[in-house]
Amino acid sequence: MLGNMISNMMVKPFQSPIFDTPGSYGLDYEDVAFEAIDGVTLRGWLIKGGTDKVIIQSHFGVQCSRCGWTPKGKGPIKPWKQDISFLRQAEYLAGHGYSVLMYDFRGHGESDVGTIPWVSWGPEEAKDVIAAADYIVRQRPEFRDASIGLLSLCMGAAATTYAYGRTDGLANYPNIKAMIAVQPLLYTYFVRALGMPGFLARAGERVSERRLGFDMAKPNFLDHVDKIPVPTLVVQNKNDPWTETSMIQEYFDRLTVEKDLKWLDIEKSRFAAYDYVGTHPKDVIGWFDRYL
Repeated sequence: MLGNMISNMMVKPFQSPIFDTPGSYGLDYEDVAFEAIDGVTLRGWLIKGGTDKVIIQSHFGVQCSRCGWTPKGKGPIKPWKQDISFLRQAEYLAGHGYSVLMYDFRGHGESDVGTIPWVSWGPEEAKDVIAAADYIVRQRPEFRDASIGLLSLCMGAAATTYAYGRTDGLANYPNIKAMIAVQPLLYTYFVRALGMPGFLARAGERVSERRLGFDMAKPNFLDHVDKIPVPTLVVQNKNDPWTETSMIQEYFDRLTVEKDLKWLDIEKSRFAAYDYVGTHPKDVIGWFDRYL
């Protein structure tokens, strides 16, 4: 029973609803749907700000959706007290001539459950990042020649990195010109930083391995970082208690492209950086202005 509870915390899908819409921000948008290579239908919004520059935003995992994170329904102990709306940075981007594709990963928001009906922390979700790029380049004629930027948060950054490691992956889309990776996180570092007793961690990992079909400690997106071919900004709150800064430094060091590492010195919460992207979009998203 304890193993199921721990595994549910880590890999159970559909733990966050759609709680906000672009209409609340007066944005011009349409509801969209597209399929990943394994037939999983993904749903999202295409926010219209221009046809020559597009940002694909990939959210973090488990308790998140395309529109962000809400404390509602998250139990008595919450890592952040108010909604974190990713539409804030979408509003900023649209106002600066960018269109924005915001979509739900498989098992999140309004997208379908995956062929593996659990959250994998990136390896399976990599198919969704590829599908999002494919949708913009091949299914939307108005964006065929547009420059694309990737705004990838946490599991979104992991999935994007895995997607560059696949032979059918993002390297096949030369329109992608830049990436921002916000707080990439490996499962092993997260569990260690939580300080969870070993017997509990192992109990949860055994259940998750049965569910996913692989040991969550084995896939390692750091092995694929050197395959990222576009200028990349890495963003990390140095006061984040849920990771080790050495992992972020290793991610950055393995990049072989033009790069920068932005350390944030903000509140002692992982969620503070997710909030920072929307409250200080110019500080982070200005990276795209250089390359798109």
